Amino acid sequence: MSRYRGPRFKKIRRLRALPGLITRFQYSKIKKENKHIPFRKKKKEYRIRLEEKQRLRFHYGLTERQLVRYMHIAGKSKGSTGQVLLQLLEMRLDNIVFRLNMASTIPGARQLVNHRHILVNGHIVDIPSYRCKPRDIITTKNNERFFNLIRKPSMVTHLSISKNYKAKNFKGQVNKIIDRSEVFLGINEFLVVEYYSRQI
Repeated sequence: MSRYRGPRFKKIRRLRALPGLITRFQYSKIKKENKHIPFRKKKKEYRIRLEEKQRLRFHYGLTERQLVRYMHIAGKSKGSTGQVLLQLLEMRLDNIVFRLNMASTIPGARQLVNHRHILVNGHIVDIPSYRCKPRDIITTKNNERFFNLIRKPSMVTHLSISKNYKAKNFKGQVNKIIDRSEVFLGINEFLVVEYYSRQI
């Protein structure tokens, strides 16, 4: 299955807030609209697990095959499978660029990476799924037009951020592997693991 390119708001209204898929202004607007949701029937267990999996997939912009591959890697790793899965997804280059506020959404960050605007440790990386490691330095090209598009950095504890106004570039460093408490997306990762434990 190819990457989803349909209407985003339709998916967000159905799957609840996905902060990586829309800008912060749109996110606050949807939160206000979702206050008056009519009463629905009790959901079945399979549907609850499926919706959590779909939320994770659409938030990070993954295909089903990619998510299954991440599940296999997380299952073979030491520690809780759900937490390792979230760490793998959070350490993707497109997500790091989004967390550094170089782009307002994860799809926007993926586009910057694909268009070769992002450098990791001084080398151009055009693969959005590139797995960043602690002490990696993420910078942008020395491009004034691109520099004006970058937003103000947010407070993220596992990333350190600095702007060099003379060189017109943006620099961030990955300090550590992200903790579960710092994940923006409010999700129960154990439901995703349960979903795949019955599927794989």
